[in-house]
Order: sequence, then C-alpha cells, then structure tokens
Amino acid sequence: MRALRRRRGWTQKELGRRAKVSQQAISLIERGHGGRLSVETMRRVFAVLDARWEPSLSWRGGDLDRLMDAEHASLVGEIARRLAEAGWEVAVEVTYSEFGDRGSIDVLGARRDVLAIVVAEVKSELTVIEATLRKLDEKVRIVHGSLGRERFRFTPRSVGRLVVLPASDTARRRVDRSSDVLAVALPDRGDRVRSWLRSPGGDLAGILFVSNTNPGGVTGAGGGSKRIRSRVDKQPEHDPSTNRGHGSESPPS
Repeated sequence: MRALRRRRGWTQKELGRRAKVSQQAISLIERGHGGRLSVETMRRVFAVLDARWEPSLSWRGGDLDRLMDAEHASLVGEIARRLAEAGWEVAVEVTYSEFGDRGSIDVLGARRDVLAIVVAEVKSELTVIEATLRKLDEKVRIVHGSLGRERFRFTPRSVGRLVVLPASDTARRRVDRSSDVLAVALPDRGDRVRSWLRSPGGDLAGILFVSNTNPGGVTGAGGGSKRIRSRVDKQPEHDPSTNRGHGSESPPS
C-alpha cells in the first residue's frame, strides 16, 4: 500500500479521505496491522489505489488449494471408474476452444454402441450455481457440435449433463437449498441417473452424489481417453423430490 500511495503522490491523510477511513487506519495497514480492520475496509482502501486486495488462506503450512485439488481429483477418479465399469470410454480434463468459448471438461464419457456422450462437471463444493449451469450448458453445446466428432468420431444421439458432488450432508443441503433452480436445470437423481449411465437413451440432466473413495485421484490421466475398472453404484441416494433416504454409495470392491 505504501508503494502504491507514494506512486500517486498522496499522503496517508489524503488516501484515508478518498477511502473514507482515518489516517490512523492507513497507518495501521502500512505497518502490517491490517488484520485489525474489516475485509470490506481493506478492499475499499486498495480499490481507491486501483488495486484488488484478496486474502489468502493457508492450512497446516501450505495452500488450501492443494487440499481442494486433491478432493476434486479424487472425485474425478471415482466417477471415471464408475463410468468405465459401466462400459463407457472415458477421458478426463478434456480441453476445448471454439469461437471464443474455452475451458475443460472434468470427465467426458462415450458409448459408441448407442452414440451417447456424458459430460460430467465435478464439484468438491457447489458454490456459484448459476455460473456452473452456464458453463455446463456451454460444454454440452460444444459436445453436440464439434467435440464429439473430434474426440470420439461420432455425433452423439444422446447427451447426458451431470454434476458430480461428494456424498456429504453439506453438499446435499446445498442442493436442497437451491432446489427451485436445480429441480428445473438438473432434475434427474438417484436411480434415474444410474439407470441412464448403465443404458443411455435420450438426454439426461442430473446430479450424482458419489462417495470419495479414491484419495489419490487419477494418475496420469492427462486428458487422454482411458478405461478404468469400477462400477456404477446401485445403492439409493437422497432425492429431495421423492424423499428417498440419504444412503451413501458404497465403495468399489
């Protein structure tokens, strides 16, 4: 902050006036005591300097991102194994770039025998639902277009859009709280999802809760097509629309 303030030629008092805080608050920040101020105040002061202040969170001496990445990779590995066990050809972290749309698909599965493709968006935590749905819609549109032909050499007759979440109470509560949106955008659950994955026909739009049973994640997947032994779990899972139980899926043998 001191460097940015001096670059503008401002005193601490001038910066405080523009940010609507006291000169003492500016002094606190510049002396390394910004933790005494609110997050909102810190962001407002730095915004006056055309800068963005974002705190970083560390956990046990390391970045929390590493923990989140491990959980995400583990869920990717689990759904990839389940698809492969059900006869899908599986590719992970498939990148795309088409007419300004770019990104990557966590898990992409193909069944050549029935001309079906499934797009799985894996979330260790469901946060911004609207953004997730928009991005998933983009990925399905690209699969319908060029990506299916480029990756698997066929245009899909059936496409499944699937959000994969951990089988935790937290994830289920998040889905329940957003049921008004998710019941329309991703109405399929439980038996319907598992039945479609075993024998795809028509389109699918749903949510699948999976137990995180693969702490190591996928090794060496790197976006290539890969067949991995697993199964599509047949145990019941929570379905808010039918009040089925919260039975979590059992790990693969």
